[in-house]
Amino acid sequence: MQTVLILGASRGIGLALVQQYAADGWRVIGTARDDAGRDRVVAAGATCWRVDVADPASVSSLAWQLDGESLDVAIYVAGVMDRANARTPPTQNAFDRVMHANVMGAMMSVPQVAPAVEAAGGVLAFISSQMGSLHNTQSGDAALYRISKAALNMVMRTSQHDYPRAHMVALHPGWVQTDMGGGHAPLSASDSARHLRHTIAHLSPAQRGQFLNYDGHAISW
Repeated sequence: MQTVLILGASRGIGLALVQQYAADGWRVIGTARDDAGRDRVVAAGATCWRVDVADPASVSSLAWQLDGESLDVAIYVAGVMDRANARTPPTQNAFDRVMHANVMGAMMSVPQVAPAVEAAGGVLAFISSQMGSLHNTQSGDAALYRISKAALNMVMRTSQHDYPRAHMVALHPGWVQTDMGGGHAPLSASDSARHLRHTIAHLSPAQRGQFLNYDGHAISW
């Protein structure tokens, strides 16, 4: 049985990934920050670990929980949004909230998770955003979020060099109907998850360490 770890599994795209992998017979491990999130993950057919990616002590617990595990797929989904534009200086609280969840959590997670992915020759994917593309930046809206996703892409790129037996990739999930994406987004969480799973399952060696759209097409850095 194949095993997948979803970091940030309690809602939105993360929960849709849990539901779909579980329905396909995978052993699914999800993480959630609180009891309500844990209950949703368990109800979807997964084992759930309590992990807050913004808390280094909490993230460090992954190492002993993953001891002896092999992960065919691990996906870092956790992230938060800040919509202020570049004209608005971020407060320290806003900066810490976004950068801790979107960047520091990923950096803390990699040394805990990547060895288990390498053990299976598996995939470690990071849910990024096309808003983190320097080439495609045409707005200052959500400046802090954009900056955090550009940094997340570099987390993936640098990590790929240090864990060469894992296949790492940054993925834009599309504009999705979640709390972050809003109700007018064209993709449901289920549709996004389905595309992401297909892309992860069909990654080529040339796509190692790359920034891809949910349909597998390359996005400019």
